[in-house]
Amino acid sequence: MGAKHFATFLLGVAAGLAATKYMNMTPEEREKMIANLKERANKFKGEAESGFEKAKEFFEDVKERGPDSIKEHFGDVSSFIHNLFKGDKEEKAQQS
Repeated sequence: MGAKHFATFLLGVAAGLAATKYMNMTPEEREKMIANLKERANKFKGEAESGFEKAKEFFEDVKERGPDSIKEHFGDVSSFIHNLFKGDKEEKAQQS
């Protein structure tokens, strides 16, 4: 059985167990569970919208001010990356 089929099988089992649990709940428990799911969905939606808005602002800023504005958002990334790979080369040179 491939990984895809196994994952599909596990997802089906989980859905079956969830449906069984839901059917055995009292009406009050069902309402509470649905309210909890709605609250989580709204929270996730709000976080996603906030993330999209921040990304939109970021790209507008880059578009207006040019690529150099990226450094303001990410700090000194180029030196970090340079030091990261430089350190790797130095370790290899010392091992030789």
